Amino acid sequence: MADLSSLFVTRLYRAALPERKPLVDIAELEATCLSVAGDDDAGHDWCEENGYPGYTSYASLTDLPWRFPVFADLVRALDAHVAAFAEDLEFDLGDKTLQLEDIWINILPEGGTHSGHLHPHSVISGTVYVAMPEGTSAIKFEDPRLPMMMAAPPRAKDAKRKLRTFAYVEPKVGDVLLWESWLRHEVPMNMAEENRISVSFNYKWE
Repeated sequence: MADLSSLFVTRLYRAALPERKPLVDIAELEATCLSVAGDDDAGHDWCEENGYPGYTSYASLTDLPWRFPVFADLVRALDAHVAAFAEDLEFDLGDKTLQLEDIWINILPEGGTHSGHLHPHSVISGTVYVAMPEGTSAIKFEDPRLPMMMAAPPRAKDAKRKLRTFAYVEPKVGDVLLWESWLRHEVPMNMAEENRISVSFNYKWE
């Protein structure tokens, strides 16, 4: 009998925000995201100049945890999740630690998309889901080996999830997703009439 095993596993971490301290109030987080978006003219200018649908604070605000207590609470919760994920990945961090590098707001309106990308200068990236209206888009992950599969046939439609070229994950409000930053991902078109709101972040090793 053949001996089959899996090599080079890609891990995806999914958990809910904690219900104990540090407690993150999702309603307050959503209200804060919308308030920031309403006041951030520089962010809206950047989105318009770069053809980004909706709003992101990625290029305009770098100090959300300092400005807003709910973001400080969120970062404390994320630190614990990232530590757990790093342990699962069996990272040898040596005398360095994983530290928050940046954190930003995403508000994607109906018809908005976020094209495929990765975060090459970070170690762990992720997203917290703040508002996910019914019918909104999942997050789509791409097999990192895809560019090397020039002559490979397509996978069967009913292929095991771990063998598929693309994986779609449908988070719920309050979910935290973490992945290694080299993993390419995208947000397909938001088909819901309401805004899809999330907070994304990167952690670096230093």
